[in-house]
Amino acid sequence: MAWTKRQLVAEAYAELALAGFDFDLTADELEAGLRRMDSMLGTWTAQGIAIGYTAAASQDASDLDQDSGIPQYANEAVYTALAVRIAAGKGKRPADTLRTTAKAAYDALLSTLARDAMQEQQFRDGTPAGAGSRLRGISTRPFLTAPDTETLQIGADGGLNFNGA
Repeated sequence: MAWTKRQLVAEAYAELALAGFDFDLTADELEAGLRRMDSMLGTWTAQGIAIGYTAAASQDASDLDQDSGIPQYANEAVYTALAVRIAAGKGKRPADTLRTTAKAAYDALLSTLARDAMQEQQFRDGTPAGAGSRLRGISTRPFLTAPDTETLQIGADGGLNFNGA
């Protein structure tokens, strides 16, 4: 289950040491944090960084206790980036460790999204084979042949049949 929006906002304030054991967050601080998070993740979505955040139809319809829809691997990137934005709004300079953590978490998020978006591709017919395809120092095929796009078939013995025979 994904974190609620309240948990993400509270964690952002906790990163700034403005919430937790000694301080209770007011309703206004939570709402301000929610508005900042909504706008930040709206900007991320506009930049093509879609992580499944359940945005409200309007700013008045946003609910703190709503499930955020954010996957577990994106939580740290969201609440640390939000903490940096909240700090700027309060005139407080975020700690260098927070900024470093926020940058590393954001970069890891981008790497994960890029890896998930990558598709496997076959080499085209006529692609140079390169030095790694030599057989005992003799290049027998300077170019790759077209990939076999036939579907795999199961042979009579139950194994995979690669040649179609």
